[in-house]
Amino acid sequence: MSYMTDRKRASGLGSAKSGTAHHWSMTLSSVALLVLIPLFVFTFGAALGGTYEEIIAYFGRPFPAIIAALTIVVSFHHFNGGVQTLIEDYVHGLAQKVSIVVMTCISYGAAAIGIFAIARLAL
Repeated sequence: MSYMTDRKRASGLGSAKSGTAHHWSMTLSSVALLVLIPLFVFTFGAALGGTYEEIIAYFGRPFPAIIAALTIVVSFHHFNGGVQTLIEDYVHGLAQKVSIVVMTCISYGAAAIGIFAIARLAL
């Protein structure tokens, strides 16, 4: 029979440290996506079916370009946070660290490519 408290059993298993900051980051990004996704759908939907010149002219305006860029950045930031949580929960050891670095590079690299594409269309 063990006389250890729950706190003593959990001691040494790691502390939360950045858990609250990660939770708030995910909460804020999901609220931002709640606003940005419908705006993106309505602005992008208006451009569907247009010719190349019409698309260039459409994304040459500031509002659609800014909405598309913000949606890309916030989406990939939210994706990175979610995948990091999954990796922390299910992958351990060196593979965990490598996986987090690789997924962070992939998500922010994809966001950079999306921003570059929007900038090329807008400018």
